[in-house]
Order: sequence, then C-alpha cells, then structure tokens
Amino acid sequence: MINITDLKKVYDGTTVLDVPQLHIAEGELVGLVGNNGAGKSTMLRLILDLIKADSGGVEILSQPVAAFEEWKQITGSFVDGRFLIDFLTPEEYFSFIAKAYGIDKEEKDARLEEYTQLMNGEVLGTRKYLRNFSEGNRQKVGIIGAMFINPKLLLLDEPFNYLDPSSQITVSKLIQRMNAELGTTIIISSHNLNLVSDISSRILLLEKGVVIKDLTNAEGEAIRELENYFER
Repeated sequence: MINITDLKKVYDGTTVLDVPQLHIAEGELVGLVGNNGAGKSTMLRLILDLIKADSGGVEILSQPVAAFEEWKQITGSFVDGRFLIDFLTPEEYFSFIAKAYGIDKEEKDARLEEYTQLMNGEVLGTRKYLRNFSEGNRQKVGIIGAMFINPKLLLLDEPFNYLDPSSQITVSKLIQRMNAELGTTIIISSHNLNLVSDISSRILLLEKGVVIKDLTNAEGEAIRELENYFER
C-alpha cells in the first residue's frame, strides 16, 4: 500500500524526519509512537503530500503521491482542526465530503448512522457552526469525516486528543472494525500507548525523526518494550 524511500525533511538546518526505507502492506493497522518532536506528524503530512520532502518520496499503490492524484479518492485523513471548514455545520461538512467522494445522500445518511454512539447527540441537529463546537466534538467531526467514506487508506494524527475516555474507546473500536471488516490500511499517530497497543498490528517507534523500532504486535506484545523505552 505505502512505500517510503530515502524520505527526508529538514527545517532550519535540523533533520526532523529521515526514513531510508519503509513498507506498509495493505490491511495493516500501524501505530506511530514517540515523544514530541519525534517526527510522527511530519511523516503523516509527507504521506499525504501536505508538505514537500527535501529528498526521497512516498508511493501509494506504487505511484508517487506528488505526481498523481488517484490515491486521494481512496484515502481518508484527519491531521488537525485545519482540515475542518469552520463556517459549515456538521451536516454541511459531511455533505461536502460525500459529494467529493461520490456518495449520494441516502448512502451518506446510512453510513453516518454507524457513528451515532460517537456523536452522542452532540453533533447533528445542533444548528451550530463547526467553529462553535468544543475541541472534543470538532475532533469527532474530523474523525467521522475521514472514516464514513470507507477509505482503503486511513491516516489519523492523535485521534484520541480532546476525547473523553468513553469516546476514546468508541473511536478505537471503530478503527478496529474498519480494519477488520473493510481491510482498510490504517496509520494512527498517538501518545496513548495503551490504546495504540490494544488495536495496532504493528507499531513504529520514532526518535528524532528516525524509526528506531519496528515492532510486531499480534497479541499486544509490544507494550512492554514501549513502556521500557518511555520509562528510561
């Protein structure tokens, strides 16, 4: 699904990401973990072609992301609140996304039903613009907007931020279900080691822009190694 080769990003003379080689197979659920400044968000932004690499590149389905756009039709993502359109209501925002992905109203409404528990009666029908929502509910709208299109590739940066514990668990289950039922390739960046370890089949540990550990996590076996690292 994703191939990264000699990918490097430099800011003000400091290398913030340096990944010589990385392959993420179709259907993997990959967690990115690391302390602040480790390069997690930079990696996601480079995969999504939101920023330009200083060298190397990213391929999705064997095609460079910077040279073709077909990958966008199979990709859902939410990196931060700037992905939202603040002068829209949630209903308008979801309709905008549905139109962009060729999803009709009936299908859109049916898919949104799957996210009723996450919305918890606080998103639809409020007549509020997105700019007037709490950070938690803005986060929910962004996540749902990325997921209800049923993408083949899903990228989420810190999806558990701003969410209460119940919503964090709901989001983690939605991610797991999408991966299991649709075979969606998913990459999530998070500081929440327990949730990442609970749902990821593979975990990449980054330090100062370098992938220092590539851990299999079939039975949640990576948590001990991660805890040892972060306790140092």
